[in-house]
Amino acid sequence: MSVERLSILGSTGSIGVQTLDIVAENPDLFEVTSLVAGRNWELLARQAIEQAREFDVESVVIGDERHYEALREALKDTRVEVMAGSKAINHVARSYRSDTLVNALVGYAGLHPTYLAIESGKRIALANKETLVVGGDIIMAAARNKGVDIMPIDSEHSAIMQCLEGEKRNAIRNLIITCSGGALRDIPREALESVTPEMALKHPQWSMGAKITIDSATLVNKGFEVIEARWLFDIEPERIKVVVHPQSIVHSMVEFTDGAVKAQLGTADMHTPISYALLYPERAEEAMEQFSILNYPTLSFLDVDREKYPALDIAYEVLQRGGTAACTMNGSNEVAVAAFLAHRCRYTDIVGAIRYALDNATFEKHPTLATYDEANIEARELARRYLKLDK
Repeated sequence: MSVERLSILGSTGSIGVQTLDIVAENPDLFEVTSLVAGRNWELLARQAIEQAREFDVESVVIGDERHYEALREALKDTRVEVMAGSKAINHVARSYRSDTLVNALVGYAGLHPTYLAIESGKRIALANKETLVVGGDIIMAAARNKGVDIMPIDSEHSAIMQCLEGEKRNAIRNLIITCSGGALRDIPREALESVTPEMALKHPQWSMGAKITIDSATLVNKGFEVIEARWLFDIEPERIKVVVHPQSIVHSMVEFTDGAVKAQLGTADMHTPISYALLYPERAEEAMEQFSILNYPTLSFLDVDREKYPALDIAYEVLQRGGTAACTMNGSNEVAVAAFLAHRCRYTDIVGAIRYALDNATFEKHPTLATYDEANIEARELARRYLKLDK
């Protein structure tokens, strides 16, 4: 294999850090040309210095422009170009100096960089859910037009992709996405009103960022994965099922027309799906962590309690509506989760804000990227109004 040049968006987050682990393990296969982070300028500076020792890292970008001067000062003795802001992120995304864009940004901020990278012909390793949740139709059409591969980093979609290898499309009956049930799986429905951020952040299996951990607790995350699967695998929403799997060992399954079910199993570790996305169609020669089925003698599966987790049905609803509905769901959720983490609203207000935004937002059936920007702004304003955050 030739050396693959990577731009990593979200390099200081969980996915970004683990991607750099894989780069370090495979210096003959990968080099890093650009690193991008949202606010963590200190870790970004350390990453840039470390990568500069191994590779000729050309640029770093800090999304929050308030940290530009501190980052520039930290890297003043290097040849690394320091930039800041969303325009700089977009510049890195479309730069000809990389072959693959690893998009691990959090939230709506990931949409435009993915589109620009596709337009410039880059291969996409996608961890940013919102790219497909918000703009799946436009993104997948652009990828087809440019002949660009979009490789999912989510463990669930990576599992489905692996299960579909070598299979005929007309043999697929259902995709089955598994979920752990999140930090609140064993908390009764009537106790959700009193859930605190600290409780919701204690995920039983996965170590993730705060925002996605809360999304896992509400099952907004799982709803988003249903939407992603619809676009990634071009399959009708009613053929995408969700089951609770507390052990988080079966990452997803595919049911076929003859009754057979294929499943992908592994530890709750993101190194495997990241390496699969980066190395495809090859596989890593060694595992970061060896998996033994003997350590898991019991694997269980349960129906989702739709009354306890209404966000899942909302996700199916916005898929049926199409247009800007999913964008509205995402924008309002981002505001509500941030408010919950800041102790400015109740846990149950997250879904309340989503529902309010969907009921009151302007709906556009055939949106453009510009329309999505407008819908995102409106969704955030509606969520703030519902949560009374401006008072």
